[in-house]
Amino acid sequence: MIHYAWVIAFTGTLVTILAHGFGRMSYSVILPSMKEGLLLNYTQLGALATGNFIGYLSLAIIGGFLAARFGIRRIVFLSLLVIGVSLFLTGFADSFLFAFLMRLVTGAGNGGSFVPIMAIPAAWFAMKKRGLATGIVSGGIGAGLFLTGIILPPLIAAFGKEGWRYAWFFMGLVVFVLAFLCYAVLRNQPHEKGLSMLGGKEEPKEGPKSTFFSAFRDVLGEPELWKLGCVYFMFGFSYVIYLTFFIAYLNKEMGLEAISAGRILAVLGIFSIFCGVIFGWISDVLGRRLGSMLAYLTLALAYLIFAFWKDSTGFYLSAVVFGIASFSVPTIMAAASGDTVGGRLAPAALGFVTLFFGIGQALGPAIGGWIKDTTGTFTHAFVLCAAVSLLGAAGSLVLRGARK
Repeated sequence: MIHYAWVIAFTGTLVTILAHGFGRMSYSVILPSMKEGLLLNYTQLGALATGNFIGYLSLAIIGGFLAARFGIRRIVFLSLLVIGVSLFLTGFADSFLFAFLMRLVTGAGNGGSFVPIMAIPAAWFAMKKRGLATGIVSGGIGAGLFLTGIILPPLIAAFGKEGWRYAWFFMGLVVFVLAFLCYAVLRNQPHEKGLSMLGGKEEPKEGPKSTFFSAFRDVLGEPELWKLGCVYFMFGFSYVIYLTFFIAYLNKEMGLEAISAGRILAVLGIFSIFCGVIFGWISDVLGRRLGSMLAYLTLALAYLIFAFWKDSTGFYLSAVVFGIASFSVPTIMAAASGDTVGGRLAPAALGFVTLFFGIGQALGPAIGGWIKDTTGTFTHAFVLCAAVSLLGAAGSLVLRGARK
């Protein structure tokens, strides 16, 4: 028989498709046509992305602690409903302010769903399988990128100047409906299905339940989580500039047609589907420290290729290299958080380290957009991404090594 833990992992994949792929990554595809529809500049477009990440940050840490108290299943379901409604309403935007508010709300739903679902393998899988399982959950990010890169450009083109509105309507409806499927399948702990943790002994289901404040105290007192957070900041700052302005760079600066740029993003998405599984397994074998370092070095290479190899071959190569390691760092951070505090507090721990990640994400798009408006090119922004990633690789060496 197939252990229900694998059902949980692949349901987590669906949640990350909806929360991260549709709720966040889709913005890169819609950005060029939305810019024209609302007459925005690149600084404003970066600010919209920053609004999304501010919302994400506000709920990421709180959502993790709430999930530790009330259960991942309930918090994820409510958060997905928020994402679905706010995505749909974004299609009615007629000003920068309204679009900013909707991206803020979508970001809050994203933080409330993504952080808890990335932590759920800590409750269902033993440490020796946790990186692999977390990689399966994070595979939904790449799958979401692939789907948005394939589906949204033709949808936008089919409706002309107002096509970007229908892209938001479509994604909102899909997320809202599938939220109910996720709620029907998800369970917080193995004992809810009469099972034990896969690959090891389940944590005791009896005992004191964490209050919000006791979880907060336990998490803040763990030094390893502070180190994880600092390393995670480097990823949040760098990757978000690359993905936020990916289509705009290819379309507006390099002159590629929107559908061609969407295909390159789809290639990135295809390769990124498996990055979490690959690097999750690597971190299971070599330890979270070396896995994180290898991931950051790979990402830095992708940014440099994108900045300096300015033809189709370079664009596709950058997409492939980035895809191979794209969301490996969140996978490793989620697994490392579970390693540090165990399954019961894993959502709270991941919420805490995501605070650092979210600060990086909030700063990245605004700075990247400002660099473009100031210099007239995205090249310098991508070089900055590479430099910050190299700092992340160096910082990874301070993390806890392999655990037996």
